[in-house]
Amino acid sequence: MPNVWKPSVTVAAVIERDGRFLIIEEETSDGIRLNQPAGHLDPHESLEQAVVREVLEETAHDFTPTGLVGMYMSRYMSKRRGVDVTYLRFTFCGAPGRVHDQPLDDGILRTMWMTRDELAACPERHRSPIVLRCVDDYLAARAAGSLAPLDLLHTHASVFEGGLE
Repeated sequence: MPNVWKPSVTVAAVIERDGRFLIIEEETSDGIRLNQPAGHLDPHESLEQAVVREVLEETAHDFTPTGLVGMYMSRYMSKRRGVDVTYLRFTFCGAPGRVHDQPLDDGILRTMWMTRDELAACPERHRSPIVLRCVDDYLAARAAGSLAPLDLLHTHASVFEGGLE
């Protein structure tokens, strides 16, 4: 089977402080866009480890995941590059921690704290429609007390280096 379809697994973080959400402004193949801190799952790491790493790399903030907001699948066609990719995104919520004095990941222009309404006012700047959807899902789940617990996720030891015996 030479052409096996595989979605690209990503993680993202919805981080709220005082009614504002931590958002990144990033350079993409389609121009400058807004997104949650997010990125790809790397080999030998759990989903939780990936989101902690991505938040640190993209915002210089420590991050402690406390719940799972949702799992999202979307398809994206880059206008500039003509690339068709399906993303499977695991979105976490949690608390921001200490801010480190370090450069942000390549392509990240800056971080900002935005209200839900400020974010909703500029959908043309969002990396994808899932950006606002994740914030809205987080707010609804928080209000209902129905954020999914992290123990829904399990990473088998075989994922980690040396885990295969």
